[in-house]
Amino acid sequence: MQVRSVAAIPLSHPLEEGRSFGHARGLTDARSATLVRVETSDGTVGWGEALAPPRSAATVVDEVIRPHVEGRDPHEVESLADRLYAGAYHVARGAVVQSALSAVDIALWDVIGKATGEPVHRLLGGDAGRELVPYASTAYITEWDADPAESIRRAVEEGFTAAKLKVGRSVEDDVERVAAAREVMGDDARIMVDCNGNYRPKQAVRSAEALAPYDLTWFEEPLPPEDLDGYRYLRERVDVPVAAGEAHYGRFEFERLLDVVDVLQPDLCRAGGFSESRFLAKLATTANVAVRPHVWTGGVGLAASVQFAASLPSYPHAGNDPEPFLFEFDRSPNPLREELLAEPFDPTGGTLDVPTAPGLGVTVDEDAVERYRVER
Repeated sequence: MQVRSVAAIPLSHPLEEGRSFGHARGLTDARSATLVRVETSDGTVGWGEALAPPRSAATVVDEVIRPHVEGRDPHEVESLADRLYAGAYHVARGAVVQSALSAVDIALWDVIGKATGEPVHRLLGGDAGRELVPYASTAYITEWDADPAESIRRAVEEGFTAAKLKVGRSVEDDVERVAAAREVMGDDARIMVDCNGNYRPKQAVRSAEALAPYDLTWFEEPLPPEDLDGYRYLRERVDVPVAAGEAHYGRFEFERLLDVVDVLQPDLCRAGGFSESRFLAKLATTANVAVRPHVWTGGVGLAASVQFAASLPSYPHAGNDPEPFLFEFDRSPNPLREELLAEPFDPTGGTLDVPTAPGLGVTVDEDAVERYRVER
């Protein structure tokens, strides 16, 4: 079996006018994705997704990644990143290239799973019994200045027992938003906050100290991804676990990040797909750092992230993890998440099922893909 074709498909869905939303460093007016469709010589089709500007990622797939994949055995997937680092070393470590690599890698693992009849999490040695507890990624900063309590209330009504909300505009605003979330969710709920790198170290310390009474589960991306010294400064001064990783790319950046965080958050659709993220997860065990993937994608990327989460090592816990395995589930409107799969994921009710069908365990609706395809 050889890879016959690699096709990149850019997708976009513009938001309604006046409905831009996002975080402390900016808002978005569209949801987008880059899908990759891999087909082999025997007709097996695999799907992957990149989290990057869609036309740019599609071009990189065509110009940089595809020559390293077409005509090769899909089982060579775990050497793909190494081949890129060696043969395209001037560009391979860049963000868009890593995102494009991610989509192709995911699609190849989907092919391998379908060819062997196994879900990807089993191919990666995962525990079929792992229970994922979805947390609502919600309470975004909005163009229309939405009340964060409203989205938190909806999450509670849907059965979520944990939520992450956007902060990072000021310490006073952080406290106001988190206080509203805690009041709605109650004392037993798990609450995380995400600054999207908008603070300097001393600002982040002040925010963490002010939020201490609200018992945060983690403090996400308080600083820009480049500021490793700032992360070290922060981690020495606050008690709340510090999380980061969604804006990091490639094994070399993540290796340095392990020294300064408590929770590593690779995004499967940015960090190099299953192969590189699997490597990062094993590397994290050497520092005894938790891995909780960042997830903010369409349906294909979501399916891949679920498979990855179900494959993660439990070290140092031997079946007695004292905390639930929290899995990010975006609650903002996104038809690329809801419509691209024949059977969308249902995060309501407190747990998230891990598909056991071969590959990613999902069926892509190719008619829906065509509805959201954009010209290149």
